[in-house]
Amino acid sequence: MTDAAAGAAPPLPQGRFAGRDAFRQLVRDALACAAREGWRELLLCDASFEDWPLGERAVAETLLAWSRNGRRLTLLACGYAGLQRQHPRFVAWRRTWDHIIECRGCRQADPLEFPSVVWSPAWTLQRLDTRHSTGWCGSEPERRVQVRECVDEWLRKSAAAFPATTLGL
Repeated sequence: MTDAAAGAAPPLPQGRFAGRDAFRQLVRDALACAAREGWRELLLCDASFEDWPLGERAVAETLLAWSRNGRRLTLLACGYAGLQRQHPRFVAWRRTWDHIIECRGCRQADPLEFPSVVWSPAWTLQRLDTRHSTGWCGSEPERRVQVRECVDEWLRKSAAAFPATTLGL
């Protein structure tokens, strides 16, 4: 009996993808897999996260399931205004789980050159063309290392951003 027949979730896809719907479903599937398999580290990178499914109830529930002791999420964006405006569920989750989330920003970056990535030590997704939502996903070690090195370069240029709370005096 196969895993799918036994009720287990199918493995994450490998290879090219095309289209906004395919991209959004891959993000959902990756986060669900992270929760199910207990991925300890996630890195989400996009110019604005505006077209990601982060505000969906199911995604918020998945992130809640993933949020356990020893987990770490890094967000990297040019800016977070679109995310804050379009994904209030995610913003609330981020506020609650601030202790496991690091948010970084590259305000001076060109959004068209900024990577759009879901990275984990087990699997990665990279949108190569954000306008048409085409890219690649998979678990090949060479690609995961290449994507991580690209994102690390942007992280070196970034600064702290998107605080969980803003304190007024």
